Amino acid sequence: MKTEKIICAGFGGQGILSMGQLLAYAGMDEGKHVTWLPSYGPEMRGGTANCHVILSQEPIDSPIISQATTVVVMNLPSLRKFEPYLESGGLLLINSTLVKEESGRVDVRTLRVPATQCAIDLGRDEVANMVMLGALLALTDVVEPDSVIRSFDKAFEHTTPELSELDVQAMKLGESLIK
Repeated sequence: MKTEKIICAGFGGQGILSMGQLLAYAGMDEGKHVTWLPSYGPEMRGGTANCHVILSQEPIDSPIISQATTVVVMNLPSLRKFEPYLESGGLLLINSTLVKEESGRVDVRTLRVPATQCAIDLGRDEVANMVMLGALLALTDVVEPDSVIRSFDKAFEHTTPELSELDVQAMKLGESLIK
């Protein structure tokens, strides 16, 4: 496995930081070196949020990503801000429900995932992040889906079993959109 440098970005309240935390916990579960660097505006819900996640077999020098292997964007401001951080040949995942604009990059692999619409169809738009995470896992070998599921208790301490099951459904839906 090469070093994976992932930027997840969107509005506060879309589960951006949780998505990154799950990737980091899953990486630790698999014995990888990981960093998780969250950033959010003072508005929290409705403000901007992003996180940098690095997963590697080797020690990591810095948690800051200047060139990402993958960028996951859940809204248009995040696409505009973080698209330039993606290295040539990298993967760009766009929440197509909320982002109607196309990427300007022709040197990257772009995939549009209707994450928010899928989450609405499942009955809770809060699980759009899990739809997107499932798509990411289907496209990469960054971590195994089972490692993410085992990490739910760490990332979501105060969740209900019903919401955990919905998160798993959303992840599987995201995976199925790719396969």
